[in-house]
Amino acid sequence: MSNNNFDLRDNPYYNLFLKQQSKQLEVGIIPYKERLKQLNRLKTAIEVTYRERIIEALQKDLHKPKVESELTEIYQIIGEIKHAKSNLRNWMRKQSVTTPLSMLGSSSYYIYEPKGVCLIISPWNFPFNLTFGPLVSAIAAGNSVIIKPSEMTKNSSKLMSEIVANIFSEDEVALVEGEVETSTQLLQLPFNHIFFTGSPNVGKIVMSAAAKHLASVTLELGGKSPTLIDSSANIDKAAKKIIWGKFINAGQVCVSPDYVLIEESLKANFIESCKKWLNHYYGENPENSDSFARIVSTKHFERLKDHLENAEKLDAKIEVGGALEAETKYVSPTIVSNLNQASSLLHEEIFGPILPIVTYKTLEDAIKYINSKERPLALYIYSNNQVKTKQIIKNTRAGGTCINNNVIHYANHNLPFGGINNSGIGKSHGVYGFEAFSNRRAIVKQHTFGITELLFPPYSNLKEKLAKLTIKWF
Repeated sequence: MSNNNFDLRDNPYYNLFLKQQSKQLEVGIIPYKERLKQLNRLKTAIEVTYRERIIEALQKDLHKPKVESELTEIYQIIGEIKHAKSNLRNWMRKQSVTTPLSMLGSSSYYIYEPKGVCLIISPWNFPFNLTFGPLVSAIAAGNSVIIKPSEMTKNSSKLMSEIVANIFSEDEVALVEGEVETSTQLLQLPFNHIFFTGSPNVGKIVMSAAAKHLASVTLELGGKSPTLIDSSANIDKAAKKIIWGKFINAGQVCVSPDYVLIEESLKANFIESCKKWLNHYYGENPENSDSFARIVSTKHFERLKDHLENAEKLDAKIEVGGALEAETKYVSPTIVSNLNQASSLLHEEIFGPILPIVTYKTLEDAIKYINSKERPLALYIYSNNQVKTKQIIKNTRAGGTCINNNVIHYANHNLPFGGINNSGIGKSHGVYGFEAFSNRRAIVKQHTFGITELLFPPYSNLKEKLAKLTIKWF
């Protein structure tokens, strides 16, 4: 450890890390009521003190509509805090477990102890929600935390820095702003746990850095979340929900429906319903709608533009949308069909307001198509056939699933949220977030003479027989 510390002395965040590390045990034994006070300070800041400024920052960074800011940012954080406050006493209690007869005379239990000094690296698409949500879990578990928000949403990052500085001491929670280099420097430090939300490619870099210190990680990544529609589904209701779920935050959502898999005979009807609901939500000219966000940066705008150009080059059909405005970083709500399997839209996570439609002939073909790709963060099923629904769930793998809806599973704090393999490692929200930032410490207490003492050396024929009896009966 001393060699690592010596090597890290030139790191600009080393002293901040040491400050938190030196106080981690003190922070870790903060009692229940004090943790509640910390959570309440954060709740008041988000819900009252900074509410309007949060909405303003999101408008500047993402052109995010006020209602979306309330529901997908503020509401989610407040909900996470309320849930933690309601359950924290039980989470912090020791949890008794059964002790086998072979350990007669002892009792067993486990406790949740904080992991220590944690790093939260948060993304730009929901900057407040995906920064303060994990922070709630980290505080509830008793950790010290350094936060690195995204540099792409500068107004939001600047405001979060102010919020954190005003309600926490630096040796408890600190926020540092900066570009990619800042994240690189932070990842050099020997954190006890790293919570990262972002792309799978960057997730691999984070995991590699964590491995050097054997730090545990929670990786909330993304990928191509499929939306499967079968012939038993109500097509109009499916379109209504899919269009809503796809175009929230201009499609810049990790659990957004990435592409639709639909039976060939249903395609035309589905597209017409999608057009109807797009017009209902955003009007004939979505660029003039106060309900539609913008792309976060020129880089991401160009990425989406390249996707569309690639699709059109390969003879795809733009069913609706396709309008681009570089100056305002506007990409219209777009639906694309007749895609060549070589199209980049079918291979890369879209993370924008473009919805590809892929058709299938049999359900087995659809399942095979889903399984040919990396395991997704979410899989959405639109079906009123229970047998088919069970068949899809049984024969696929995904971080989470909604049946006859999409996206909403994220909002249930009683459910674990997270991916699998390429779409993530570990779970968050509620008790699952508390566990992610905790070490489950096993404890056995010996009360009286233990029968295992009869098997201590020196060994004899009698002890060999006792050992066999133990194996057979206990």
